[in-house]
Amino acid sequence: MINTMTWFRSTSPLLVLTALLLLIIGLALAGPGLYLLALGGTWYYAAAGLLTLVSAGLIGAGRRSGLWVYALMLLMTVIWAVSRVGLDGWRLLPPIAFPAGIGLWVFGPWVAGRLSSATRRTSLNATVYAGMGGCLLLFALMFTFGWTITASRYTQVSPFPERMIAHNAVGAEAEQKDDWQFYGGAPSGQRFSPLTQITARNAASLEPAWSFHTGDMPLPGENTRGREFSFEATPIKIGDKLFFCTPHRDVVALDATTGKQIWKYRAQGNMSKNTYQACRGVSYYDASASVEAGAPCVHRVISTVSGSPPTLIALDAETGRLCPGFGQNGVVDLQQNMGPMPPGFHFITSPPMVMNDRIMLSGWVFDNQTVDEPSGVIRAFDARTGALSWAWDLGHTPANRPLKPDEVFTRGTPNGWGVYTADPALNLVYVPLGIATPDYFGGKRRDFDDRFGSSLVALDMTTGEEKWHFHTTHHDLWDFDIPVGPSLIDLPDSQGNTVPALVQTTKQGELFVLDRRTGKPFYRVEEKNVPQGNIPGERYAPTQPFSVDMPNLRTHPLDTDWLWGATPFDQMACKIQFHKLRYDGLYTPPSLEGSIGFPAFDGVADWYGASVDPQTGVLYVNTTFIPFLMKLVPQGKALREGLYKPWKGWGHRYPEPDFIYNPQHGLPYGAIIKSWLGIFGAPCIAPPWGETQAIDLVTRKVIWHRPIGTTKNVGHTGEPRMPIGLPTGIFSMGGTVNTASRLIFMGATADQGFRVIDGRNGKILYEREMNAGANATPLTYMGRDGRQYIVIAVGGHGGLQTRNGDEVVAFALPEHQGAQP
Repeated sequence: MINTMTWFRSTSPLLVLTALLLLIIGLALAGPGLYLLALGGTWYYAAAGLLTLVSAGLIGAGRRSGLWVYALMLLMTVIWAVSRVGLDGWRLLPPIAFPAGIGLWVFGPWVAGRLSSATRRTSLNATVYAGMGGCLLLFALMFTFGWTITASRYTQVSPFPERMIAHNAVGAEAEQKDDWQFYGGAPSGQRFSPLTQITARNAASLEPAWSFHTGDMPLPGENTRGREFSFEATPIKIGDKLFFCTPHRDVVALDATTGKQIWKYRAQGNMSKNTYQACRGVSYYDASASVEAGAPCVHRVISTVSGSPPTLIALDAETGRLCPGFGQNGVVDLQQNMGPMPPGFHFITSPPMVMNDRIMLSGWVFDNQTVDEPSGVIRAFDARTGALSWAWDLGHTPANRPLKPDEVFTRGTPNGWGVYTADPALNLVYVPLGIATPDYFGGKRRDFDDRFGSSLVALDMTTGEEKWHFHTTHHDLWDFDIPVGPSLIDLPDSQGNTVPALVQTTKQGELFVLDRRTGKPFYRVEEKNVPQGNIPGERYAPTQPFSVDMPNLRTHPLDTDWLWGATPFDQMACKIQFHKLRYDGLYTPPSLEGSIGFPAFDGVADWYGASVDPQTGVLYVNTTFIPFLMKLVPQGKALREGLYKPWKGWGHRYPEPDFIYNPQHGLPYGAIIKSWLGIFGAPCIAPPWGETQAIDLVTRKVIWHRPIGTTKNVGHTGEPRMPIGLPTGIFSMGGTVNTASRLIFMGATADQGFRVIDGRNGKILYEREMNAGANATPLTYMGRDGRQYIVIAVGGHGGLQTRNGDEVVAFALPEHQGAQP
């Protein structure tokens, strides 16, 4: 028998430390692993932990058999992992990478070399070579298949169409030549350009042509506690000028070819209470029909200021000065007839739709704070004078009737905070509606809230009369509000006739294709049964609409084989949570025990929507796959636990809570909503975490889809960021622009990249790391020097926690290559 003290004195401290390390690892796997097994989960973690403990004991006793036990554990791990996930390298990584890394130590000459040596001195022998070689082989297996499996997911599912279904963009006649007059280029929201100077052959030669710094950066307290500072603006181009807004609502005019500042309007007002400091763009109005030539404000930039009160402003496009004939010296107070509106409870992030002499807008409200929040009324103002033309208030009958004296717009109605699109020929504006806040308990919603919540509404631009509406979610309990207006496109029907259609993206990943004249489905929509809940006082929609003829944008449903982590420990923790939480697939309702929302309020696609090629009928869209946790908490319990503070109502100071806590004052439950991450910060779902997809709107097939973006630069403000870029595909915020040369231009990704993609096959033709997050949608146009420019805001996104900046960057081909006579 070995004398223990004698052995310790004669044994290398490295063997003792190795035994202790394996003991800790074994306990960390076996204990939670047994708990997971008791919950009905896999046996693997408990078995791996127990084998690691045996190996620790044997190595601690100086026995070579400890190496064989550890090798057995590795073999069992490989067999179990491959049997569950095949050769998917990213899903092999959590169970294999960590034990294989520890195996390099265990089988190294400092451990295995001593245990397999008669003199217990370090030696290189067959055990060392075989053990370390086997572990290195496991790493090669994971990372080879990680890269190649990711590459194989750059999948061309169907051929790119050779047909041409149209030659011009819908609504292109509303623009001047070479202008980008609307957020989406044309009022149709296609984000398509007929330019072809930049092609798949020369895109790799792109280079930054100019950059402009706005000087607008986060103030102290912004980008903390869930507050977001995001430079999401897409400039518009009118003539030789670019116009855009900064997060704090300054409006800037630049020379479109050189990037030199022409003027800047500095916004006034207190914006410190706003949860989001963001502005997605400004709008344009040509007043030449009502203003004498040569007078001020013939050409106007229309914007909003998110101060207290929020305002609508008109600026002279030539000078940046307020237009005196618009509202009160260029300003319209948007708080009129809105009732109580404390700072930060109502503001506008998206550019108004300006069309047919109307400025149409709604606004964003501070979600999930209380019942009776400001109205979501859709208002139209005369673009010439700023006078109210009509208001569509769904709490009124008819909804566009004028207000009575001293009447306010109906409180707490669904709002239309996203970018609108329009068909000028039909005189219709398409408004994407949200839901009546608070979002996660709907037991007190009114009939009209449910009738219009999370629906697309077509309104007459002249009168505000509703022409039709289409529900994308019934009795929404998930914050599946429609975040952006549809893209309009003319599509052939089964008889070969051209039908004016639209395609609407949604947070839940459904693509609804409708006849834009009537709102009737162009492709079939079916009602399907969905999971039901059991919260007292709540009601649940028994079915939800599914666009059954179209591919959806979602990834695979969650199951235990798709749960992920950077190590076996956080993967196991995610699996334990999965067994304790409720998840019944799409439309799993919020619950008291906690539910998994996948997708959730950030959606598969959010405010940036899709771009459409009207010539080929192909849609391009960025998608993100991140699950969230949703938990309802009784109000009394939430207050006792200090999740948020009580509030006495309007007229009293509002105690703003942390971002993940949603008080829902006036309802029986508050809500906790947060992204589902493992203990080391990795998502609880396996990559890819973000993709770009191309879908044929005629054949209704996916053409290609590919993970987009890497882990490089991912991190939180003030913390170190990932120094390397693993090709996992990454989350994104921002849209795409496409051109007649079948190219896609995009920033969007959390890795701070700008990319050009071949729209035919998804191949990346050009990519560049930016100084900050390029989390906006670009535009493209021809400069007066004959070069095609792609311009994008590079200022970061508070939600993605990309680096903040204040740049607008233009890309173009080198002058000798791009200039045209």
